[in-house]
Order: sequence, then C-alpha cells, then structure tokens
Amino acid sequence: MISNATASRARHLGRAKCVVWDLDETLWRGTLLEGGGGELVPGVERIIRELDQRGILQSVASKNDHDTTWPRLEALGIADFFLHPQIRWENKAASIKSIAGHLGIGLDAVVFIDDQPVERDEVAFLLPEVCVIDAAELPTLLERPEFTPEFITNESRQRRSMYRADLERKAAEDSFEGTRDVFLAKLNMRMQIRRARQDDLQRACELTIRTNQLNTSGRTYSYFELTELACSPDHLLLVAKLEDRYGSSGTIGLSLIDTAEREWIIRLLIMSCRVLTRGVGTVLLGYILRRARYNEVRLRAIFVPTDRNRQMFVTYKFAGFRQVGAQEGSILLEHDMARIAADPAYIQVVDEDAVSA
Repeated sequence: MISNATASRARHLGRAKCVVWDLDETLWRGTLLEGGGGELVPGVERIIRELDQRGILQSVASKNDHDTTWPRLEALGIADFFLHPQIRWENKAASIKSIAGHLGIGLDAVVFIDDQPVERDEVAFLLPEVCVIDAAELPTLLERPEFTPEFITNESRQRRSMYRADLERKAAEDSFEGTRDVFLAKLNMRMQIRRARQDDLQRACELTIRTNQLNTSGRTYSYFELTELACSPDHLLLVAKLEDRYGSSGTIGLSLIDTAEREWIIRLLIMSCRVLTRGVGTVLLGYILRRARYNEVRLRAIFVPTDRNRQMFVTYKFAGFRQVGAQEGSILLEHDMARIAADPAYIQVVDEDAVSA
C-alpha cells in the first residue's frame, strides 16, 4: 500500500509524471518464465492508454530476460508505450533510478506498481520519494488524484512522442564526433517567445504544477489566476515554445512579470527540465532583459528558495543579477542592464511580439 507521507507528497507536487510497471502478475497474468504472460490483466490496457492520453509517461522495471520479455510486450501491442524500459535481473530500485535519470524527472514524480509485497517494500525503503502502489489497486488507479490532471492539453497527449524525440536527440549527441556547440547547431533550434494567449493558459497552468526544479518561486497558478494575469495591464505573462529538426518540444518556458511604469519585477520564471541539456535555459531570461531595456525600466526579480530550485538562482546570477535584499523567505535580485549576454549562436529566437529589440 502507498504510505500516507508519500501520498501527501505526490498530491502536493500536483501529478505523477511517470508510472513504472512490474510485469509478472501485475501487467500480465502469470509468470513469463513459467509459461505465463499470454494475456494482460483485465483492464490494464485501458489504464495504459488512458495514462498516455493524460500525459503521464510509462516504463517497466521487471526481473526477467529482456530478449524473451520485450517480444511479448510487442506481441501484446503495448511495447511502444514504455520509455527506457529496464528488464534485467538487478533490484527494481536501481531500475527505477535509471528510468527517472534517463527521463530527467525527480523520483518524487515516479509511481511504481507491483504485485509483490517484498518488491514494493524494498523500493519504498531504498527510494522513499517514490509512490509505491499494490497492483491489487489497479481497478481504482485512474481515480487517484495524482493521475487526474486538471486539464488534458494537446501537449499532454503528445508528451510520450516528445520524450521519445528527446531520447533520440540524446542518442544522436552521444554518438556525435564533434563539439557540443556544433551538435547543437545541427539541431536547427527555433524558440518562439510571446505574450501568453488564451489557448496557452491550460499548458501554462500545467507547467507551474509539473515543474519543481526549474521554477524560481515554487508556487503554482490556477487556470483562472493565469487568465486574469494574462489580461492584466499591470502584468506580462510570457510563454516560450521550442522546436528543432526532431520536432516540437511544445511550450517549455513561462514567465510572469509585474510591469510598473518605472520598474519591472520577475515574479516567476520556469523552464522545462526536458530542454535543459540543449543550452536554452538563459534565452527566455535574456529576452526579458532586452524587453525591459527597450521599455527603459529597472528590472528586478524575486527568487523563493526551495529544496529543488537552486539551479534557477544560479541562472539568475549567471545572467548578471545581483542580490539587493531578502525578506520573508525570498531573495530580491536586480540587473544593472549594463551588459546583456547574446543568445547562443545555435538557436534562432523569434520575438512574436516584435517589441524587445
């Protein structure tokens, strides 16, 4: 059973990002090495397909022979749903860590489902952040709050294909015989930045819920809050979208800025973890800096430290912000606008509002 503490964490963080399945007597009936695995447990295929539609990634951690097991998953028509599957004889905690690391998500966003109490207890002991669920609870799985996002967007439905494209990029980079900048240039990246529109707001809400590490405030915003902010003359709500030769990564950046007449304050800056390794983390911030300079205003930023987001503080410092104050658990930063770093040469930035030159 899931522990109360783990359940509380999962709900507080918003939603599960990845479900890791055991196979024998969990996903299919019987034990594969004993002649089982011929049919799925009733209702499992519907659960797998529905989780996929909701934008929840899925993988496998199974103690089995890969060369025997994977063809069975293919024959059952569900192999394509699983990213970075770990079918090997090592302990399942190690497999889950490998899956989370490869997908770039935190362990506290992972759910593990297994029928065996010993396996569940071992994972719960070695990886206390992971939400562990008994396979006997599958009939009510889709009703759990961590699996029921407020919105299901087009990007939610495409999340698996986006992550699969990420894995292809990573494989291409690992095999590339040249410098990283040359590889990134070959991706032909294009980032579009603009004021958020009505059809961006569901995804913007999802970003605040799902992004914990690269989030400068740690807080979430409801759809209705974002709707008000997007329409407010005193705020600037920006979204950033990224695409390259492997396809679209969707909306990967969000920022909320108070826009007083003489001073702008960045209240929120979020970047998707999926694009961190592509060197685009400072591009949205650079855009805001240039837009503030264009409007001849002072630019400040409020950073709220959490146990996950120190990298965003480093991003601010690297971009030239300096600390000018602190109060009530937050840090006030300011940029003198004397020097704004140019965007990386390997990415084309499109200013759809055409006002930040």
